[in-house]
Amino acid sequence: MEIYKNLKDEEVVRLVCEKNKEIYTEIIRRYQDKLRRYIFNLIQDDNKTEDILQETFIKAYINLRGFNRSKKFSSWIYRIAHNETINMIKKDKKQISLENNLDFDSGIDIEEGLIKKELRLKTHRCLKQMPVDYREVITLYYLEEKSYEEISDILRVPVATIGTRIRRAKILMKKICQKK
Repeated sequence: MEIYKNLKDEEVVRLVCEKNKEIYTEIIRRYQDKLRRYIFNLIQDDNKTEDILQETFIKAYINLRGFNRSKKFSSWIYRIAHNETINMIKKDKKQISLENNLDFDSGIDIEEGLIKKELRLKTHRCLKQMPVDYREVITLYYLEEKSYEEISDILRVPVATIGTRIRRAKILMKKICQKK
């Protein structure tokens, strides 16, 4: 699928709808890691993350013809992932467990790896204690590097509300992290 690598998302969508369904693998290649990270940061469960990710790609594929090509595809597919994640959270109100994994690259020494792991764990613990409304804007803005406008499209709230939520989320996260 190397020939589709330089095309914009919307062009790949057009090709999938008009010509070749197999090109959809390019969309999966582009968004799999990004959506996995976004979903995981909201629910912090590897198995549920994979289930939601699969469901997201299936729903996106089924509804691809309904995508408005004048909009950003990334916002549209993130919205699907968001909805699927919220549905899972509503279905499963149980305590969410945080799985701890540390991958040691051969070039990273153990002490540095442990420091990074501890920082990542503290960040996840702080995020986990925040309400979903704040957790999702922090994840989208800082981890997924989405603009206020894109976050507004994904969450379907006004841009001004996004700014307010990010500001409040930063204050709350600071309070939570300082308690630890």
